[in-house]
Amino acid sequence: MPDLLKIRETVFLPSPISISIWWNGGSILGVLLGMQILTGLFLSMHYTSDISNTFSSIVHIMRDVPFGWIFRYLHANGASFFFLFMYFHVGRGLYYQSFLTQSRTWVVGVTILLVSMATAFLGYVLPWGQMSFWGATVITNLMSAIPYLGPSIVEWVWGSFSVGQPTLTRFFSLHFILPFVILALSMIHLIFLHEKGSTNPLGDLNHSGKIPFHPYFTWKDFVGFMILFMMVFFIVFFYPNMLGDPENFSMANFKVTPTHIQPEWYFLFAYAILRSIPSKLGGVIALAMSIFILYFLPISMFKYSISSSFCFFYQILFWILVSVFIILTWLGACPIEEPYMSLAVPCTILYFSLFIFLMIMPILWAKII
Repeated sequence: MPDLLKIRETVFLPSPISISIWWNGGSILGVLLGMQILTGLFLSMHYTSDISNTFSSIVHIMRDVPFGWIFRYLHANGASFFFLFMYFHVGRGLYYQSFLTQSRTWVVGVTILLVSMATAFLGYVLPWGQMSFWGATVITNLMSAIPYLGPSIVEWVWGSFSVGQPTLTRFFSLHFILPFVILALSMIHLIFLHEKGSTNPLGDLNHSGKIPFHPYFTWKDFVGFMILFMMVFFIVFFYPNMLGDPENFSMANFKVTPTHIQPEWYFLFAYAILRSIPSKLGGVIALAMSIFILYFLPISMFKYSISSSFCFFYQILFWILVSVFIILTWLGACPIEEPYMSLAVPCTILYFSLFIFLMIMPILWAKII
């Protein structure tokens, strides 16, 4: 009976009548998470986490398992769509200042983003291709920058003195478990959201302008799901390898280093920030802070603030931040040479500066007007 009451509360949750299509991001992410868990479950039944057979097991899935190719392409490209809509969702929260009215929901959401990044990194290693192996080597080596404990932590993560069999086994185990952690965090995210309900584009939580979630927004979400699946299946059927790296078609070889090691596209902005700082420890700190800075947004708004809908300068700063994010993503895919290295430095400084300006701008604007 209590479960039925919870479902009823969710279905008939009062929702602002003026929310736009940008509020569909949460439900779309839920569908994508379900798709990733389901396809990952089927793939795990045929995957072998043994470095001598891992690459062959991927080939077996693609060629011999009935419909194995579609499950793999759905899983691989689904990760890209998941992060695409995750960034849209975070961007919508930034633009409409959800971190101010829904601070606990925001903090849990940022945690979901971090755990999702960890899960995606672990999954990228599993095919055991060239870029998987060398990407794992480079990224895990970053922990060696930690003073005193760094080298020991790297060896502990590897389970050996280099990336090898123990690394692959534990990465596979963690990649299988973490999606269920994301699912649990998503439930907490929804619980905190339902305490106050969704905000409208004006940042108002007043219940006078709200209507039941069903049937108005369930049908709206359904349209979003239809568009999502059209996009996903278009990529899967026509351009399945568009978002992948050609190096991963070769089996991992520790004797041959790829000419240009880079992560998946959704990590490129952070990778560009890492490369822009000469100091290894400084680069690792900047890499971590590129995401952790989102945790500081709820404490940035004190007594005086104003909705971004009425703050023209806040909107300008937001779109500059989006532009900088896109430029950093492009720079992360560029070779480590000039002029790309020089361009990454001012973009990194601008990236962090814009977050600081976003924190203080509504306060300043409230005092000005």
